Amino acid sequence: MRASTFFSTALFTATALAHGNITSPPARQPGPAMQAACGAAAVSAILADGTGPLENILSNGSPDCNIFLCKGAQFADNQALVQTFTAGQVVPFKAQLPIPHEGPANVSIIDTASNTVVGLPLIEFDTYADEALAVLPPNNTAFSVKMPTNLAGSCEVAGECVLQWFWFGTSAQQTYENCVDFVMA
Repeated sequence: MRASTFFSTALFTATALAHGNITSPPARQPGPAMQAACGAAAVSAILADGTGPLENILSNGSPDCNIFLCKGAQFADNQALVQTFTAGQVVPFKAQLPIPHEGPANVSIIDTASNTVVGLPLIEFDTYADEALAVLPPNNTAFSVKMPTNLAGSCEVAGECVLQWFWFGTSAQQTYENCVDFVMA
């Protein structure tokens, strides 16, 4: 009885805290390298609520930790999740949005060394996850991006680039982000 009460409470808490994240392709996850860079509290925050906003992740203040780059998740913990894409390939995304917060969103290629956008966003939403709608548009939870054809010489080394899903809930003043590690073949 106690175990079922605990798991029911944990499930309710996780659901109540949830906001949004990418479920496919596989996004970076916390691990030992993140804990070394950002601290145990940062890892615990993501494990408790992987769909929560960046503002809920407390780092240890180390210069090795950048919560605004892949939630602080480190490539070293995610090498097995690297995807291989080709120029012009269409990449389907699936997002989980249990608590919508209207605001802009996009998917862009990010150079991880500088945390800067490479080229233009691959998809942009001026209005995304609008909580005023009875039902979210289907393209908020299932959409595709087309890999650019002008990345020759870039993003060929694992860990160099990520596809970053970025969403800012304007009313909630909360930032959501996931990163997908990839290489261009």
